[in-house]
Amino acid sequence: MPRNVQTTPSYNSRFSSRRCRATCAANARYARRSDAAAPCPLPVRLSLQLAYLARQAVNPLLDTLQSYPFEKLRVLFKDVTPNAGLRHISFGIGEPKHPTPALIRDAIVNSLDGLSVYPATAGTPALREAIAKWVTERYSLPKIDAATEVLPVSGSREALFALAQAVVDPTAGVKDPAKRAIVLCPNPFYQIYEGAALLAGGEPYFVNSDPARNFACDYSQVPEDVWARTQLLFVCSPGNPTGAVLTLDDWRELFALSDKYGFVIASDECYSEIYFDETKPPLGGLEAARQLGRGFERLVMLSSLSKRSNAPGMRSGFVAGDAAILKQFLLYRTYHGSAMSPVWQSASIAAWGDEAHVRDNRAKYVQKFSTVTPMLADVLDVKLPDAAFYLWANVSRTGLTDDAFAQRLYADYNVTVLPGSFLAREAHGANPGAGFVRLALVADVAECIEGAQRIVDFCRSLKP
Repeated sequence: MPRNVQTTPSYNSRFSSRRCRATCAANARYARRSDAAAPCPLPVRLSLQLAYLARQAVNPLLDTLQSYPFEKLRVLFKDVTPNAGLRHISFGIGEPKHPTPALIRDAIVNSLDGLSVYPATAGTPALREAIAKWVTERYSLPKIDAATEVLPVSGSREALFALAQAVVDPTAGVKDPAKRAIVLCPNPFYQIYEGAALLAGGEPYFVNSDPARNFACDYSQVPEDVWARTQLLFVCSPGNPTGAVLTLDDWRELFALSDKYGFVIASDECYSEIYFDETKPPLGGLEAARQLGRGFERLVMLSSLSKRSNAPGMRSGFVAGDAAILKQFLLYRTYHGSAMSPVWQSASIAAWGDEAHVRDNRAKYVQKFSTVTPMLADVLDVKLPDAAFYLWANVSRTGLTDDAFAQRLYADYNVTVLPGSFLAREAHGANPGAGFVRLALVADVAECIEGAQRIVDFCRSLKP
């Protein structure tokens, strides 16, 4: 088994451990009874044991989940007292801070009657048509079928997780663990990919990003036996945390591998509308398929209004692509119970139908990145990303590890950044996030500039 494939404790060993504890507890309770002169009879012991297990039963796969990056950050800062003379500035969480556009807020107020109606899992025809129109225009596609190739979801995060549950076969490794389904993930990565893979009964396999290749993953290094077990491949373009965008050649390679091995590609494109050149929007997966003369077989893309329209609280997004996959995904979601509120659906129609607020949003990011990036480039190894709202900065020249850098910056200058190692896993002998920090430039321009200046001052204070 490849050394970077996640493994889980044996179900038998876990059950045996619990069974032993349950039996001991049952015997002890029986022995405390006044009439318990003899050892607990076997039928009583078994019934007590089963009752104990019933009370304790949870999905053992939950034990395979790691702490989320922000929980790790909380632990890192637990004993740190930040500089009280400076107000806190956070570049840690990628939560948009620009105001939600008035057209969305107005649509919410005007559709509150929808609260009295149960929503359909598939969404309203009007919302599906609005999304289909946006996808067609944004990616220069022929008309797509709003009824079969589009599905509204409650934000891309929820859909990414649910998609793995619908796509991955959890029975693949029941008889032979060596045949357990694999879910390929970029590394570093959005943590939902790993959790989705594990709780779907699969094994995450991490493909490290390469700074020499603009942080693209080198899929040529994935062994043949791993590809043969792969059922789902997550890609993120523009990437979190690197901002890298997949090229047409990258997509050509992935499509060829999907054709050969039959896995599904889930393209996470939630940052697609934050870029720095209005003439060069990031290439999307469906767009790449069209340019390469193929259909959407085994391909779905996911997007949302959170970053595009500064509406993270709405939890509104969509999945589009292979109609056969979406048909089964809709079946799963019918039981999953995650239909979008009619209020959010109405507001989403308004949002997907307007590009003016999206251009205004981009202009704010262009201003921030064009100012902050050269400031930080004087003291860190960092450059303007392809897209998205993160700077992925190498802190090695400061002589500090990424977690030590984040900890001391917080203590001395009350600025939060996220250590890159928290966003990656050790794979192939390295953690590709080590030595980097992620900065989310989501606050207003003035705050981002102030935070960047503090980082510059901090880095200069480190030099003898």
